[in-house]
Amino acid sequence: MIQTAEIAAITDAMIRLLVGTPLRSDGQLTIKSLAQEAGLKRNKLTHKHTGLKDLFYALVRMQDTRPKVVDDLKRTNDERQHKLTRLRAERDRLRTDVQHLVRVVHVLEVENQQLREAADSDGVVRVLPVQHRPSIS
Repeated sequence: MIQTAEIAAITDAMIRLLVGTPLRSDGQLTIKSLAQEAGLKRNKLTHKHTGLKDLFYALVRMQDTRPKVVDDLKRTNDERQHKLTRLRAERDRLRTDVQHLVRVVHVLEVENQQLREAADSDGVVRVLPVQHRPSIS
């Protein structure tokens, strides 16, 4: 009776892996994933149920495409890699901008301090008259 339950678990796991809907494994078409999907130790397939192992390998060879879950994972991974590359470039650009702004603020602070020191003794900075430019018509 235990052997019947193992056989049922293995065949159910085969079906899930071959159609690309794994529940307990990474979805790869390997004996390791099949054992994990069936909830059994790997040696049950390599020593006890060798016929089912051979059947699984034959069915895998007959498939000409990868399982849907593998394609979905690859596409998701590719999208995330692309997004990560974009975000890293943006981060680097923002770091450069921040460094530039820090330098600008420092220069402005120095200039402001120099203006305060150069101001009259009352500490008031005088606004210079604005020169009007002739407009070009």
